Amino acid sequence: MFSKKHDGNTNNKAARPYHLGLILVSVALFTIGFVIVTSASMPIAERLHDNPYYFSIRHAIYISIAVVAAIITLSLPMAFWRFSNPYLLLLALALLVLVLLIGRNVNGSTRWLVIGPITVQAAEPAKLFFFLYLAGYLVRRYEQVKENLKGFFKPLLVFFLFAGLLLLQPDLGTVIVMFATTIALLFLAGARLWQFFAIIFTGLAAFVVLIIYSDYRRKRITGFWDPFADPFGSGYQLTQSLMAYGRGSWLGQGLGNSLQKLEFLPEAHTDFIMAILAEELGYIGVLIVLLLVFYVILTALKLGNLALSNHRPFEAFTSYAIGLWFCLQTFVNIGASTGLLPTKGLTLPLISYGGSSMIIMSVAMAILIRIDFEMRIHGIQALSGNKSARKKSSKKTTKKPSVRESKAEESSLG
Repeated sequence: MFSKKHDGNTNNKAARPYHLGLILVSVALFTIGFVIVTSASMPIAERLHDNPYYFSIRHAIYISIAVVAAIITLSLPMAFWRFSNPYLLLLALALLVLVLLIGRNVNGSTRWLVIGPITVQAAEPAKLFFFLYLAGYLVRRYEQVKENLKGFFKPLLVFFLFAGLLLLQPDLGTVIVMFATTIALLFLAGARLWQFFAIIFTGLAAFVVLIIYSDYRRKRITGFWDPFADPFGSGYQLTQSLMAYGRGSWLGQGLGNSLQKLEFLPEAHTDFIMAILAEELGYIGVLIVLLLVFYVILTALKLGNLALSNHRPFEAFTSYAIGLWFCLQTFVNIGASTGLLPTKGLTLPLISYGGSSMIIMSVAMAILIRIDFEMRIHGIQALSGNKSARKKSSKKTTKKPSVRESKAEESSLG
């Protein structure tokens, strides 16, 4: 009796055409983000807009738009992305050029396009479209990437074009995430080790040059090394963030009881959202968020391995890219707020305040769910095809006994 019930449960699980875990984790990250953004943004929203829920309401609208975008993305087959990724790459380049020409300047950075009531951060769709293009390129030029130096450097030339446009904004954080993801994907595609290490050393050298020849980047690096040497200058954000982590301890001060959000910590509801989460929910809350993000990353890498074993290389490289993207962006965001890395303006995926990031990350999650959906449907169809084939074969092998054979059998029994 137990075995029958167990078989039925496993069959239902196998027949489910979607990844329930990814959906539940996405909802959990949305929920945690909404609660913490609401708590962290109330003081500054009250001062700037006379409405403590100003940013909370906007964040809820962004989540609603992100859910709609994810639903639309789920209806698009992966064949659409395979066909359209070169055109999406051109669209991303156009957005990056356009933002430099007519973009809005905020705090010395030109990163936002204003289209009526809508504000778009061009770097967010640029990341997704570039990774989709890179996945398509690795499928189309797989042998060249493995055997030919020219095939290895072609996608890097496209990356350097993107990097140049992003550094003009400037947005070094996005460049670092894109560079690391690109190198990791080329390594997974089978690029030779000497090429791999050569480009890593070249990237590190370029990073050092960018720091040396930029005053504000040098200040960020020196502030990162010893923030308490200038706690009211270059190290101000990091010292306030570290105070928030210290006050949080294991269980936190309680939801809504943060002191650093009272405008001591700038950008508390965006780049430093994890510091406020740590102060209010403690290290246990931080651990829960990290486990949820880790689940997304691990699932993406598993989907990539499964897709590769089922001869779906585009889906595999896309899954790898999204998983690495989530991993690196989370690492950079939390590393900046904890002092492990220099401060960078990157959001925490699906948690930080910001419409462009929220929508694009939701689309990326929907692509992961779509990849899993197509592989499940393919597996279910194959399973049903095998069952029908077995039924046909069983019908052919089991013949109806003839009249003569039945009479002979009766006489022998008598």
